[in-house]
Amino acid sequence: MSWLEVTPGEAPLIVALPHSGTDLADVEADFRSPELALWDADWWVDRLYAFARDLDATVVRTAVSRSVVDVNRDPSGASLYPGQATTELCPTTTFDGEPLYAGAVPDETEVARRTQGWFVPYHTALAGEIARLRVRHERVVLYDAHSIRSHVPRLFEGKLPLFNIGTFGGVSCSPVLSAAVQEICAANGQSHVLNGRFKGGWTTRNYGEPDKGVHAIQMELAMRGYLDEAGDWPPVFDPERAAPMRAVLTKILRRCIRFAEAHG
Repeated sequence: MSWLEVTPGEAPLIVALPHSGTDLADVEADFRSPELALWDADWWVDRLYAFARDLDATVVRTAVSRSVVDVNRDPSGASLYPGQATTELCPTTTFDGEPLYAGAVPDETEVARRTQGWFVPYHTALAGEIARLRVRHERVVLYDAHSIRSHVPRLFEGKLPLFNIGTFGGVSCSPVLSAAVQEICAANGQSHVLNGRFKGGWTTRNYGEPDKGVHAIQMELAMRGYLDEAGDWPPVFDPERAAPMRAVLTKILRRCIRFAEAHG
């Protein structure tokens, strides 16, 4: 499957990239515009974390846009954040609340088709890589990589911290790991929060089972840390601007690996 990218590594770390895709698949014509459908992509997160392969981490990425089907949502359709604004398994609006479709939104049959076509294969691959690494390592860290605009009033008030760490309220990974990630952010003078507005999506909540050797952690980055949010949209990727944040992320992923090895 050309849209599903799996790069196996041997380190006890998997980096998941569920939202950096810009392929609107066979439903592009259904959206009001391709530009609007791609507005909320995790722009350039795949390039930001390209170094993960040099750490011998496994990388799992879907090239299909989250607007087609969001592989980080509960497949049952249940909200991950009851009572708070969010988007669906097959989103019908942008984060700002703008309608994605000019006509009818995906019905139950269409949602099921997209789930089977893209959601299920992505998670089959992710689960397979976890199982493969667990044969070799007693502990594995699943790191779910995201980013979002710093200001999205419909989703949260004010300006988002640069590093937003989610562990489903401490359920999905050891507190030793989450504390280590926070320490790196603090040591490098980066604003951060643990289990703030973003506590971890479906990936973190579904796979994080510390007692079974799988420690899942979500990182939601504020985009201003690596690109110009005030410029034209979609933004361009500037390696020099991204370098400081990438340096901190490199320390974080290295710490994830050391954590897994030390507790293995």
